[in-house]
Amino acid sequence: MKKTGMAKSDAKKLMGKMTAPGAAEFGKVAEVVDRREQRRRDQALGLVPFATKLNADLVAQLNALATEQGSDVGTVVTALLQKGMAS
Repeated sequence: MKKTGMAKSDAKKLMGKMTAPGAAEFGKVAEVVDRREQRRRDQALGLVPFATKLNADLVAQLNALATEQGSDVGTVVTALLQKGMAS
């Protein structure tokens, strides 16, 4: 088969997929959210920016535990992770 024939065959396959039932969302782009909007949504959910998204209540508990122990939050989180992995 020639190169043009192969391209024509591929185009027919693609058109068939586009008109197939259940392909109503073919080619539609998902909603794109910019970083500021995503940050607003995260804050509305009570999430605090961190290496992972943490609930604001959990961050408050970690801060309270850190002040109680007289250390920083990183040390407390590391200790909790090590304790969780040990059990």
